[in-house]
Amino acid sequence: DTISSISQLPCVVGVCRYPLGMSGGQIQDEDISASSQWSESTAARYGRLDFEEGDGAWCPERTVEPDSLKEFLQIDLRSLHFITLVGTQGRHAGGIGNEFAQMYKIKYSRDGSRWISWRNRQGEQVIEGNRNAYDIMLKDLEPPIIARFVRFMPVSDHSMNVCMRVELYGCEWLDGLVSYNAPAGEQMSLEGQPVHFNDSVYDGAVIYRWVCIGLGQLTDGMCGLDDFTHSHVYNVWPGYDYVGWTNESFPNGYVEIMFEFDRTRNFTTMKVHCNNMFTRHIKAFRQVVCYFRSEADWEATPLSFSPVVDDVNPSARFITVSLANHMASAMKCHFYFADTWMMFSEITFQLILSSNRMVSSPIPSPGDDPTHKIDDSNTRILIGCLVAIIFILVAIIVIILWRQVWQKMLEKASRRMLDDELTASLSLQSETFAYSHNNPSSSSAPSEQESSSTYERIFPLGPDYQEPSRLIRKLPEFSHSSEEAVTASKAPTATFAQDGVPHYAEADIVNLQGVTGGNTYAVPALTMDLLSGKDVAVEEFPRKLLTFKEKLGEGQFGEVHLCEAEGMQEFMDEDFSFDISDNQPVLVAVKMLRADANKNARNDFLKEIKIMSRLKDPNIIRLLAVCICSDPLCMITEYMENGDLNQFLSRHEPEGQLALISNAPTVSYSNLCYMATQIASGMRYLSSLNFVHRDLATRNCLVGKNYTIKIADFGMSRNLYSGDYYRIQGRAVLPIRWMSWESILLGKFTTASDVWAFGVTLWETLTFCNEQPYSQLTDEQVIENTGEFFRDQKRQVYLPQPVLCPDSVYKIMLNCWRRNTKERPSFQEIHRALLESQT
Repeated sequence: DTISSISQLPCVVGVCRYPLGMSGGQIQDEDISASSQWSESTAARYGRLDFEEGDGAWCPERTVEPDSLKEFLQIDLRSLHFITLVGTQGRHAGGIGNEFAQMYKIKYSRDGSRWISWRNRQGEQVIEGNRNAYDIMLKDLEPPIIARFVRFMPVSDHSMNVCMRVELYGCEWLDGLVSYNAPAGEQMSLEGQPVHFNDSVYDGAVIYRWVCIGLGQLTDGMCGLDDFTHSHVYNVWPGYDYVGWTNESFPNGYVEIMFEFDRTRNFTTMKVHCNNMFTRHIKAFRQVVCYFRSEADWEATPLSFSPVVDDVNPSARFITVSLANHMASAMKCHFYFADTWMMFSEITFQLILSSNRMVSSPIPSPGDDPTHKIDDSNTRILIGCLVAIIFILVAIIVIILWRQVWQKMLEKASRRMLDDELTASLSLQSETFAYSHNNPSSSSAPSEQESSSTYERIFPLGPDYQEPSRLIRKLPEFSHSSEEAVTASKAPTATFAQDGVPHYAEADIVNLQGVTGGNTYAVPALTMDLLSGKDVAVEEFPRKLLTFKEKLGEGQFGEVHLCEAEGMQEFMDEDFSFDISDNQPVLVAVKMLRADANKNARNDFLKEIKIMSRLKDPNIIRLLAVCICSDPLCMITEYMENGDLNQFLSRHEPEGQLALISNAPTVSYSNLCYMATQIASGMRYLSSLNFVHRDLATRNCLVGKNYTIKIADFGMSRNLYSGDYYRIQGRAVLPIRWMSWESILLGKFTTASDVWAFGVTLWETLTFCNEQPYSQLTDEQVIENTGEFFRDQKRQVYLPQPVLCPDSVYKIMLNCWRRNTKERPSFQEIHRALLESQT
């Protein structure tokens, strides 16, 4: 019975970043082993990231010596996985432990017998580890690895005790490909300079100009660019993304590549990513002939496929080869030249998983009626299954009803506790406020005991979270009466505090970006009403001119894709220009509404187009065009060539001696300030329109040439940043580490809450995004810390001053995190202060 057709996504590095189960528990204790251990309480099973069981981590029995790789923590994933990221942590144990690995190496195996040492794209094996015992250090594996077994091996330049907790991130390797054998890549002379097309990350052997028993560039998840002399990867040579061959070296006219799989599989298609820059005498293959081996022998009849030769479009592309459901454990394909050169960057397979059901029955005794026996047995089994299903359904119904009753009781209790708690004084330095649930007009003297109650009583996860008007009227910072606050929360009008800044309750906000799961810009209803009568000021763009590059993210109702757009210059306003020639494609982000989206999602999508079409600022991502004449609805926005600021800074180091030693790319402090100033400028523009972003962070700032910054909104939809968002049961996914206390506790979003998020974004920038904000705190502790801001008893925890950050800039951050929203600076003031700090 056919279950499903599955394939490994082509170019999967950006989306294949899921935790594989060390911290989540999917990896069982018996699949975690080690070379040795201090004691039973520091055994391998305690080496799970972010867990404090046992004595706090895995710790090897002996100290780690320089140049010694005797100690390791090993993980068995039970099947092949595509691993793109690793995380490590030391032993904290509630402050008792202080052991961690400053450096480590990784070895991996696909079969448990042949072990391979991981090397980065520059050939280095040592990975930078932890700097303290509690922070989590995430490191991208570039190149990624395909393995079942992974070993973490602590390294040190001096004798020291180490402990480790680890996590692996990636996804299952569905292709089942364990190796490919091919001729070694060759070298081209281009304008007198050598261009190398060797398989530089191949993890097998190189024998007589052949690569054998390994995997490499053709399975590293990175698709080559149209121009083979450029690469997605920094600090590499021209031609790096491709493995290429010239027909002068192959008198038979073809290149043979042999693929070995972990078991016999049913193949439907093969996708080959080819370069087609025919102006350089490079074309995709003219024909491919594939032979299949299911058992010991090769099939006599091969399969042949000839794609259409393209002499018009020089873009690199995937060519899909039909494999006609052949069963095979190995394939041998001859790729015939269509021109002087042939270059591949990625090969992936689509296959069908099948399940063979075997039914057994007892052997009948002489004289028995076998048919009667089988029927009677089947009847008893059927009745037993039905009874079991009925019992399970009844149990589920009882559990659901019990949970609903219990949840209602908890919510009522939480509301009572909240009301009781708010009878205490919530004091600021200059004023005292008291509220009584029984008599709102009366006040009572607060006691020290009342004001030091636990945070859980202040913040129940009850319905008040999304209905903040009842809580807003209780806070001391609002000068208007409680009756005015209630009115503001029900009507689409803004209320003004003494400083004249409008504050909008949740009900006043029009939420846009339901497509990818977040709220890009929260627009005051009044502003939305003023724009509702205006036509969309962008043109319809032909879909056929969009070329898909990769999926950036997805949400409940849509997806965001990175695409190249041809002829985009013809659709743009006169006040907008691209920094490329007219005949070159433009890199764009395409936000696409799914065809099955409901009516509300479609309306929100059209509203978002209307709003985005009005945003015209050098530091805000621009809406370029739309595709709304037919489904799926699309909006096309700018995209910056260097990706988001978080990933950009993670790949760089501050200028200094360490960067010189590691030969890493650097960013100067002045350029960091320049980028932060641009973010402040973009937010100054949004705030002038009373637009509230609600998700300002480095992941939502894109980087262009010369450190140009533009604010975007893709972060929430990307799996890469799923760890930056906290899911409250039954409610939205929230970036709590960037959110102000009033946004978390009261659901109140204003420009002042965006100012708070800017302070965190500035902190990220000056720390090169080496760690999450409040990385030493769990999500629950971060929420508890917002309760300390709420109580304002000087027990709240602030983000520390970064090493590169002067006192004047750190003062800007602290002002952004002031408890009272009216005391926070405006974006205009922040922008001016950052400009002054650079002089």
